[in-house]
This record gives sequence, structure tokens and C-alpha cells, in this order.
Amino acid sequence: MKPPLSFNTLLLVYGVVVLVALATWVVPGGEYRREVIDGKTLVVPGSFVYGESRPQGLGAVLAAPLRGFVDAANIIAFLFVIGGTFMVIQKTGAVTASLHRLAVVYARKPHLQKYFIPVTMLIFALGGGLFGMCEETMPFVLIFIPLALSLGYDSLVGTAIPFLGAAAGFAGSPFNPFTVGIAQHIAELPVYSGYEYRIVIWTISAASMITFVMLHAARVKKNPEKSPVFDLDQERRTTLQRDAGDDAQMTPAHRLVLGAFLLTLVLLVYGVLRHGWYITEIGALFLGLGLIAGPLGRLSLAEAADAFREGARGMTGVALIIGCARAILVVAGDGKIIDVLLYSVASTISGLHPIMAAQAMFVAQGIINFFVHSGSGQAALTMPVMAPLADVVGVSRQTAVLAFQFGEGWINPILPTSGVTMGVLGLAGISWDRWFRWMLPVQVYFFILALLLLIPPFLFHYH
Repeated sequence: MKPPLSFNTLLLVYGVVVLVALATWVVPGGEYRREVIDGKTLVVPGSFVYGESRPQGLGAVLAAPLRGFVDAANIIAFLFVIGGTFMVIQKTGAVTASLHRLAVVYARKPHLQKYFIPVTMLIFALGGGLFGMCEETMPFVLIFIPLALSLGYDSLVGTAIPFLGAAAGFAGSPFNPFTVGIAQHIAELPVYSGYEYRIVIWTISAASMITFVMLHAARVKKNPEKSPVFDLDQERRTTLQRDAGDDAQMTPAHRLVLGAFLLTLVLLVYGVLRHGWYITEIGALFLGLGLIAGPLGRLSLAEAADAFREGARGMTGVALIIGCARAILVVAGDGKIIDVLLYSVASTISGLHPIMAAQAMFVAQGIINFFVHSGSGQAALTMPVMAPLADVVGVSRQTAVLAFQFGEGWINPILPTSGVTMGVLGLAGISWDRWFRWMLPVQVYFFILALLLLIPPFLFHYH
């Protein structure tokens, strides 16, 4: 199905667990008091107190991944289902036949290919900007990688179209209910107020990410050996060509499988927008697809079960990494150092010029995002502190929300502690170290862009 993940990634993430545990022996313990307001557990500003240190020893380091598995059970189970379902679909031959058909269309009308990347990425950027599309991009990775390869690109392009497209929209979102909506509610701002400037930011963010991917795609198209994943893609291209030679004709069974798949995507969008579906509901939807795809594609029950088991087995390495990534938060939480970090950052920011304070808020949110990856969870942790702090340093609360949005959004795609990022890379079969080296230039660009975009709010009194 795909080459195994680099073992170095697992070592890297578990190494961070060890480092965080060592930090608990140096950093004093402390915490804010918390209270439940409107169903959300929020920290109480000004309530921080240092407490007894809680150093995490060898036992905690060994137990943390197991607890991480429990905490991340929903996303791990989701990946097993996605991996199994797509292997069933792949075994039916529907994917190979449809890719062959699409390649023929582009061969006849090559002028259409130049619109492929910007149009598809724009769709995902709209999803990220309008309803916070994030985890929902994972199934699309398995679609776009073979599609990108069939068009002469590489696996990075196939991964970037859904993942980075949605990430760009997510980070610059005018209306994301899970970040902007919750953060503004906590900061006591009208929900979705200030959207005009965020629309400008969304446009810049989406256009920048699309440009980055298109430049890479053009470079790879011209010289495939320039791709950082050229060796990984060689095997994939060979498999695609072999499958296309064996059975690339679109049959009625293939059409039924693809129809079921398209209906699943429609139901996914409907469920997320109308009923607020999340990992469990989306996973159940794709499990249903896996159950019916085999019979529709003329697979026997034994063949479908074997294919599902094979696809799920391919997710084992990803599950290990996600469990270890969640273990970082477990150790930091048990060691009572996350609130200490938040308090220290807030104390540092209080003495800065308003523009620098806003920029420091962005950097602080990015650091905290290393430990807390839930947008709503990070908002509940940081905004009760950052909103009143913004009043003190002369930064508008709207700007504080913007700094949170940047730190929670633009930094996420390279974090090895993010379950979604590592899940996407696991599905793509791309090791984190290769992804990081490829993403570093654009990540530096977005870091500088965020610092620059936090200057105008001070100049035109963004409220």
C-alpha cells in the first residue's frame, strides 16, 4: 500500500516525551484555578499560584504512551477505519480505473491541468475557512496522492492539496466556529466580528499556500528527481502503471463503488455542517462505506475482510506515533508545567510595546500549540488570560484573537506532536523529517507573514 514510516519519527516524538519529563524536574509546578462557564472549562485570570513540583520519572515516561493511546483512541480508531476502507476500495480496482480515465481526459485537454491544483486547493481552503475543516481532510489524502502521481506530480503535492489547502484556510479563517467563534466568545467579542480583515488574511494565506504548492509541482513535473520523495514515489508509480495495464477499464462495478464513495463525501459535508459530526460519526460513515464497497466491487466477503485488515495494519506505525505525541501532553499536564508556561509568557508580554506584544502573543500561542492541539481547547486555556492581558498592554482583544488564530493554525502542519499532522503523514507514507525539510521554507514565510499581519490592527484600531 505504501512504504513504512521512518522509525526516526517515532524516536523523535518519544524523545520529546523524555525531554518534557526532564523539564518537570527543573520547572516549578503551578496552575490556574478553573471554572465551568457555558459548558466550557476556562482558566480564571489572575488566579495562578505556584505549587509543589511534580517531577515525572521513569515510570511516568513508560506509562505516558499507553495513556496517550487512550486519550487519542478516537483518532487512532478513525485511522484504522480509513486505512481499511480505502484498501477495500483499492482492491476493487475502481480507483485505478478512474485515475486512468482522468489521465486520458487530461491527455486530450492538457490546458485543464494547470487549473487542477489551484481549484482543488481553493475548495479545501474554503472548507478550512468556513467550517474549520481539519481532520476531515485525512480521507482525501489517499485520493489525491495517486491522482497527483498520475498527473506527473509527487506524493507531496497529493498530500498538500487537501491538507495544506485546508490548513491555509483554517489559519486565516473569517468564520471558523472552533477557533474564531470560541475565542471571540471567551474574549467577550461579538462572534465573527472583525471578519473583514480576516477575509483579507484568508485570501493572502490561501494564495500563498497555493503558490508554494504550484511552484513545487512545476519543479517536480519538469524534473521528477528533484522531489524529496522521489524514491518513495518510484514504487507507487510502478504499481499504478502495473494496475493500469492489468485492468484499467471502467466497469459497472467500478461505477457503483465510485458512486458510493461520492455519496459518502456528500454525507460527510452535510453531517459536519448540519449536525456537527466529528471523528466518531465520520469514522462510522467510512466504516459503512467499507462494508458496502466490497460487495459492490465484486469482492467476496473474505477478500473484503482481508483487504480491510491489510489497510488497517498499515496504520499501526501511525498509531504508535500519535499515542506518543499525546503522551507529551500527558507528561506536561501531570507535571503541572503547562500553566507555568502560560503564566511566564503572560508576564513577559506585559512589558512590551503593543505591536510587539501582539507578535509575542502569536509566538506564545505557537509554543502552547505544541502541547495543546485542539483549537477549542487552546482557546479555553489561553484566551481567558490573553484577553485581559491585551487590555493591559494596549492590544485590542480582536488582535489577541487573531494572534491565537495564527499560532493555532499556521504552525500546526509541521508539529510532530499533532495527531492530525502525523495521521496525514502516516496515510501518505511520508516521514516527518522529509515533510519538515520540505515545509520549512513556507513555514518561515508564514511566520514572518503572521508578524507583519499583526501590525496593521494596531495602526487602524482593529476592534
